[in-house]
Amino acid sequence: MASINLQGDTSGSISISAPSVAGSNTLTLPATTQTLATQNALGVRNLFINGDMQIAQRGTSATGVTTSGYNTVDRWRVTTNIAGTWTHSQDTDVPTGQGFTNSHKLLCTTANSSLSASSFIQYQQKFEGQMLQHLKYGTSSAESLTLSMWLKSNKTGTYVVRLFQTGNNRAIHKTFTIDTADTWEKKTLTFTGDTTGVLANDNSSELEVNLWLVAGSNYTSGTQDGDSWVSYTASNTAVDLTVNLADAVNNYINITGVQLEVGDTATPFEVMPYDMELARCQRYFCSSFNAGVAPANGVVASVASIFSAYDNTTGWSAWIPLPVKMRTVPSMTAYRDSVAGTDGQWATYDSGYTTLSSTTLSPGGTDNGFYCNGSRSSAFAAHDTYLLRGNFTADAEL
Repeated sequence: MASINLQGDTSGSISISAPSVAGSNTLTLPATTQTLATQNALGVRNLFINGDMQIAQRGTSATGVTTSGYNTVDRWRVTTNIAGTWTHSQDTDVPTGQGFTNSHKLLCTTANSSLSASSFIQYQQKFEGQMLQHLKYGTSSAESLTLSMWLKSNKTGTYVVRLFQTGNNRAIHKTFTIDTADTWEKKTLTFTGDTTGVLANDNSSELEVNLWLVAGSNYTSGTQDGDSWVSYTASNTAVDLTVNLADAVNNYINITGVQLEVGDTATPFEVMPYDMELARCQRYFCSSFNAGVAPANGVVASVASIFSAYDNTTGWSAWIPLPVKMRTVPSMTAYRDSVAGTDGQWATYDSGYTTLSSTTLSPGGTDNGFYCNGSRSSAFAAHDTYLLRGNFTADAEL
């Protein structure tokens, strides 16, 4: 049996042995020198969360969108200013044979063909600094990052991807082209590591990845600043962008299979089990509503909690744990379920459901649960317990 030994510069080797049966196998080596992406090779390679768009806790569609925010698929934020009206949706249009089931679609419903200087749309994900320390930014060993993604749009032309260090005001950009309209295409971009900017080791936003889809002259009137890390200048941000995705009704872009990994080579998309990806998303946003149901009053998807009333008073308090520890103490929003009659109020049940006169959801100073406090017009019985019903969202997004 023939074999090939690969010897490193320290003791030890890797042996590649030919099979003992008839036939041949071909190992094709790249024509150029490459550093393979080995960071977390046996663990989590993809820095993006929900890169295959399978989690949508806020609902599967949002219409009439004109402002920035997280609207449908988790962890993906669209920032926008004076750039038309949009529908955001978790879509089932995906590239054939790649194993994806969902994409994120942005569809223009009111156009803006004459952009203001400050117009823009960016497709964005933000990263905590403590999640990025293995990049070794600010040292001579700073790691390269490779971005790969699948896109489909009716608008061909040049697009811009910019990495932005929030704390250091430093940026690097790359361009790519959508060559064929209405066709899924895979794009791969590699960004060199930054040997200057140090990413803070905390839970704040330290790095953004921004895909530019629309840009007014405030972001295109400068000069091309190359593809190395530089101090951020707004006018240089999207100089190379040739597309205005907002210039006509029914313009669209679908995105899926988005991966960001250490190294200068794109590896196959890392598929995360649904439950693991959901838990990663819930660090930033979680909801008591069923999967894919947009948070709203009057939806039967409530959380039920047994609580004890204060003695002979109209006040009450309950503690409700969150499914995971969140990034920080979240902001809370209360929603009534179908049995309660007042928006934003929860209901108690003793001999029948009673709408509360007031409901306050308070994180209670923690990132793993919250207090629900309230009152009603009639007094609770002393030392008794009651059933509490309602829905909530908890938001700790970057």
